[in-house]
Amino acid sequence: MNTCFFIGHRDAPESLRPSLLTEVERHITEHGVTEFVVGSYGRFDSMAAWAVKEAKKRYAVELRLLLPYHPALRPVAAPEGFDGTFYPPGMETVPKRAAIVRANRYMVDHCGYLIAYAWRPASNARNLVEYARRRGGVCVTVLERVE
Repeated sequence: MNTCFFIGHRDAPESLRPSLLTEVERHITEHGVTEFVVGSYGRFDSMAAWAVKEAKKRYAVELRLLLPYHPALRPVAAPEGFDGTFYPPGMETVPKRAAIVRANRYMVDHCGYLIAYAWRPASNARNLVEYARRRGGVCVTVLERVE
């Protein structure tokens, strides 16, 4: 699978931008990633989207916005610079309070690559990284903690 997903803490520091851009470009050139999927809940997601948009100036890749809530209930247009949205199948019956976690897990189950910034021990981001490592089949890159 040539899809890369991002997961990270919503309050990630701005100083991660260069590392994110480097990893996005590395994933394109070394791993052949052609599609990136990112959420919209916090600074890490926004910086990840920025990095892919920057890479799109030089590479033919696509950027999709992950929708954890059914688009009919909460319509969302693809933001500027995105190539579309993605709503995971089978999410229609997931309670709203569990939707983000379930959508993130779906992406880990269906992507080949994961770029993460997850250092807090008791966080959903960290749990997802550990899940991806246990599950196997996903190349996991964890960015170093920067403050």
